[in-house]
Order: sequence, then C-alpha cells, then structure tokens
Amino acid sequence: MTPEPTAAYTLHTALDGITPGQVQGFFVDWPNPPAPDTFLRLLRGSYRVVLAVHDGQVIGFVQAVSDGVLTAYIPLLEVLPEWQGRGVGRALMTRMRDELRHLYAVDLGCDDNLVPYYEALGMRRGNLMSTRNYARQDGSLPE
Repeated sequence: MTPEPTAAYTLHTALDGITPGQVQGFFVDWPNPPAPDTFLRLLRGSYRVVLAVHDGQVIGFVQAVSDGVLTAYIPLLEVLPEWQGRGVGRALMTRMRDELRHLYAVDLGCDDNLVPYYEALGMRRGNLMSTRNYARQDGSLPE
C-alpha cells in the first residue's frame, strides 16, 4: 500500500522493509520492555498495523488483533515522546479505525487519564477486565 503523507511523516499499513533498528525508543517506563526484534515480531503477528514513519524511523504505531469477522482489540498505541502532542496518535487511530470499519466491535483498554483522549476520537467508555504477568512483559519466549 502506498504511504500517505501527513506533515513530516507518512502512515504505512505494511511492515515491508521495516527492521528492528527502525522500531526503537518505545515502551518508555516499562519495567520489562520488549527488545526491538521481539517488538517487530509482535507487529508482524497483528491483524492490522499502522506505522508513522519519519526519515526511515518509526515514530509511532498502533496495532489491532482480531478474528477478522466481528471484533478487534487495540492493545497498543504509542508515539515516541518527542513526537507526542503533534497529532501523530490521532492520525494513527483515525487510520486504524478506518482499517477496522468493517467490524462490529473495536475495543481497547486504557488508563483513566486517557479516557478523554479516546472519547475525543469517537470511542465510548466501557469496562475491561484484565490480568497481567509482568515477568512476561518483554515478550521473550518461554523457557
């Protein structure tokens, strides 16, 4: 798919040619962040992905997992700290919602402080139940 220009970056919906060196700097403040090669594996396993790319570096991404029939879940939306506040996250989410428009339900979970952000993008508050195993947060393969 041809990238679409947006300000100083382009949005891509394919991972063609993306290397671990281009997906660094994410997962700020995570105690056990995935390594870039693990992160790229995560993106490749997604149902849909949208990347914001500037000068060959990924500056933001959003991913969706889905059954491809009725539902999708958006587990991660991240923008590098130096690009936050410039509309990159909004552009990524807008494009992802367009990519998923054929589905019945698109859900995501977020911290309370992010609810207004997602509401401004047209999403509604709901409930989410979850468990976390922080020892597995880096995405490494089980031994």
